[in-house]
Amino acid sequence: TYINAFFLCVSLFRLKDLEVTELGDSDVHVKMLAAPINPADINMIQGTYAILSPLPAVGGNEGVGEVLEVGRRVTALKPGDWVIPGSTGLGTWRTQGVFPEEMLLKVPSDIPVLCAATLSVNPCTAYRMLTDFETLAPGDSIIQNAANSGVGQAVIQIAKASGIKTINVVRDRPDFPKLVERLMALGADHVITEEMLRKPEMKDIFKSIPKPRLALNCVGGKSTTEMLRHLQPKGTMVTYGGMAKQPVMVPVSAFIFRDVRLRGFWMTQWKKDHAQDQESLASMMDALCQLIRRGQLTTPACTEVPLQDYKAALEASMKPFTSSKQILLL
Repeated sequence: TYINAFFLCVSLFRLKDLEVTELGDSDVHVKMLAAPINPADINMIQGTYAILSPLPAVGGNEGVGEVLEVGRRVTALKPGDWVIPGSTGLGTWRTQGVFPEEMLLKVPSDIPVLCAATLSVNPCTAYRMLTDFETLAPGDSIIQNAANSGVGQAVIQIAKASGIKTINVVRDRPDFPKLVERLMALGADHVITEEMLRKPEMKDIFKSIPKPRLALNCVGGKSTTEMLRHLQPKGTMVTYGGMAKQPVMVPVSAFIFRDVRLRGFWMTQWKKDHAQDQESLASMMDALCQLIRRGQLTTPACTEVPLQDYKAALEASMKPFTSSKQILLL
């Protein structure tokens, strides 16, 4: 039996037929259904990510598949179950694969397939950052940049479901009003450009909501510095990305006079740290799936692309001002 896989070999991309690995006693044969192209996937291809797969390798760290067959020692999964990667580096850009049971996580099959395909990275990152760094209550506010990203869209929706107000910062663009409309429809309270962070009009926002105790940074550079100015004393800024490829610049006064806290977050590391704490993982997944079922957490804006058109999907995922996630249909 042969499968199609999006194969990465140094700088060469190609679709290649691979022989399906023989099913071991503790293995699971999975038919992949859909897999997104995330920024981390691109970083891995470029060789700039913290985890790099030995080459040649199959790309993709996220996706959802259906179990076709299980080894005789597999007890937690059965044919027909839906599974997602339990860790980074699974290689999801393929039609089928045989994986060790411990590398997979069962998810309910009563949620939309694209929600399942995009569940393990962005929504989990958003959930953990909203939960682990500050104790937020209904009426509190947070501020985030890259608010139109997959994580940003998940933050807006999860915060909305919890009664938390969001101030959402995006880069200025020709279709800014359209983007504002889309983010407001998700539940955003305020959508502003990076330039607006520096203007006196920011004071008007804080007439109706409190200053944020939590800032989520995916950009770096000036965006971070300006966002930090609006953080409450003793507030926390969490950095989980660096799209501007510039350092996080923090005024000394923010440390001395306002005692702000700077933290970092990486979902891969959280999963490693909680490898023996399946209850925390199960609790998070259950909470996110409940939000999906209630219509409070939806798939990020996405474009569905057949696997054979992977080159177009890759090119689209790297274009500036992209608000639509490319999803490979497998």
